[in-house]
Amino acid sequence: MRRLLTGLALLAALSGCSRKEPRTVEPDTAAPGNTAAKADAPGAILFISADMRGYVGPCGCSENMRGGIARAAAQVKEARKGALPVLYVDGGDSLFGEPTLKPEQVPQEERKARALAEAMKDMGLAVRATGELDDVRGAGFRQGLGLPELEPGGVKVLAAGARKVGVVGAADAAGLKQAAAKARAGGAAFVVGLFHGTVQEAEQAASTPELGVDLVLATHTASEFSGEENKPVRDAAVPVVALQSKGRSLLRVDLAYGAKPGRFTLQKTAADSEREASSLERRMALMDKEINFPGLTPERKQLLQKKIEELVARRQALLTAPVAASGEGDSFSVRFVPLEATLPSDPEAQKVVNAYDADVGKMNLEWAKAHGQDCPAPEKGQAAFVGNSACAECHAESFPAWEATKHHVSFKTLQEVGKQFHLNCIGCHVTGWEKPGGVCRLDKTAGRETVGCESCHGPGSIHAEDPSADNILARPGQDVCVTCHNPENSPYFDFATYLPRILGPGHGQPPPVKPKP
Repeated sequence: MRRLLTGLALLAALSGCSRKEPRTVEPDTAAPGNTAAKADAPGAILFISADMRGYVGPCGCSENMRGGIARAAAQVKEARKGALPVLYVDGGDSLFGEPTLKPEQVPQEERKARALAEAMKDMGLAVRATGELDDVRGAGFRQGLGLPELEPGGVKVLAAGARKVGVVGAADAAGLKQAAAKARAGGAAFVVGLFHGTVQEAEQAASTPELGVDLVLATHTASEFSGEENKPVRDAAVPVVALQSKGRSLLRVDLAYGAKPGRFTLQKTAADSEREASSLERRMALMDKEINFPGLTPERKQLLQKKIEELVARRQALLTAPVAASGEGDSFSVRFVPLEATLPSDPEAQKVVNAYDADVGKMNLEWAKAHGQDCPAPEKGQAAFVGNSACAECHAESFPAWEATKHHVSFKTLQEVGKQFHLNCIGCHVTGWEKPGGVCRLDKTAGRETVGCESCHGPGSIHAEDPSADNILARPGQDVCVTCHNPENSPYFDFATYLPRILGPGHGQPPPVKPKP
């Protein structure tokens, strides 16, 4: 089987690894957004999101960051304007991003989960599996969101035009096989298997004879950057897909019904389309890297952004082009839809996100005032944070270079978008967050509202009292930078490229030599 279009997509997740007896097949259901006029449609479109890990949208720290529930909603709703019925499925592990929460995180993370649930309902969610990250606040909280759920080992059969689609899930091959048999008995012509395991485990399960599913989604990874993202359909007896996390992409499955119903075959993508999509992806990656370089001129940035928008539009046309039946039998194709920054956002879903952003800042600030605790004092002999003013007493010549960087306005950038009280953001936009002698309360960030000297050089109280190269980090290395410039927030960060952009006379460079009179 030839590999399909290169692209990015989301990981789907199924609740729990414990074994349960599969539930009886539920009655056939028409998913929201599908009208009676589409009952005999010659095909259907499936969109699958999963492993969103509590992300309503990208943080915005870098240019052209992918993802966002509002962009996903726009893709689903746009497809519903066509003649084919559209089913939207979520694979789970989408409501929360961490297995445990600190007390101060609870208000924000619960509010975010409710926002995601509201957006999913508006998108016409047909069914969703559940995973560990959905139960962080307990099964009662999850169930209280009112989303249509698929139990572990459960089966859901959905009307999809002239055929029916089965959605099943399990954590092993035996579970998938048993659930698929129930889906077939319930009239499903096409069966999607949500496999709660790694892609390697999914491939092993897919090799099971007569598994009974048409497409397996590996829905579980150890981390969001596991190295398994950006993978095309795997060559196996049953196709296996590895999907991208944190809401950065959607999986699109197009079903085409032929004159003679039967088992679905995977359509092979035209070679020229495959090559064009891969070429566009590579060109966009290079441009995204350049557009994120510090100090890029506005003219160059505008030129790059315009070209990126053109490339995204060309690739989007490839990913959303209608798919016709291949021969007389039933067939399907798999395409990954990266949710690029230049794609539209659905207005209704964006309202949900905006309301979340507005609410969560107030909630976090109120919690900090009522329950917040100051950071512990440094241990005896350990340095404390003293702020930029103490550094300026001896290193005034360094400040012009620092003031010309984005580090100087890091807190201001949060204020401009109303996220200065978001716990996901604040740590990389102030100095000494949650460190001994630093700042641990959202209501007490005064004097620390920048990426200041001590963010890179470490706490400076001892050095301020007795200046020495031995009691300060004189030349911070890459390990310091990547605590914030990580693959999620700064995917194009390159230490050798970025470092010269924050240096200057008196700050890593010698002062200019004055000409002799």
